Amino acid sequence: MNSNHSGDEIQRLIDLLAKLPGFGPRSGRRAALHLIRKREALLGPLAQALADVAERVTECAVCGAVDTRDPCSICCDPERNPKTLCVVEQPGDLWAMERTGAFKGRYHVLGGVLSALDGITPEDLRIPDLAVRVRDDGIEEVILALNATIDGTTTAHYIADALEGQTVALSTLAQGVPIGGELDYLDDGTIMAAFKARRVF
Repeated sequence: MNSNHSGDEIQRLIDLLAKLPGFGPRSGRRAALHLIRKREALLGPLAQALADVAERVTECAVCGAVDTRDPCSICCDPERNPKTLCVVEQPGDLWAMERTGAFKGRYHVLGGVLSALDGITPEDLRIPDLAVRVRDDGIEEVILALNATIDGTTTAHYIADALEGQTVALSTLAQGVPIGGELDYLDDGTIMAAFKARRVF
């Protein structure tokens, strides 16, 4: 029996909110209470937005981004340079790059990084697809915007080996991205500085 005397529906909301990154039971309760208090302005629109996303969100078959269309809006944008690819781990990293406005090319979302510990192999990621895109689309530059972690560095080296023999310039984000730093947590200025000072990989 739960001790906070809330109805089953409210408790379910709290439990679900508590599963969000950075949340726990206490944050879940606070967020649920805030949503209930502001049900007209927040709860209804949030429920509708969640329903819309659940129904319409899809993964772009070209780059692996999440969007409500396939191919995604970035892959379909004629203003973007189709010859430059920025490789990121997750859609959140793509969003972080987009916030800065520093990059005008297209993306390739791996879906993670290589990890012997977690048993994640190149086939579990979109690395083979990347090699095909570089070859078939005449990609001229691949920017490795992977997190500065051991697994991120291992993945970057694996990609460099996988693209060996293809006439493509490889670069990686430079200064400003601290070792162990994750793109999604960095401020826009730091990402822009790292982007502009990218170096040959």
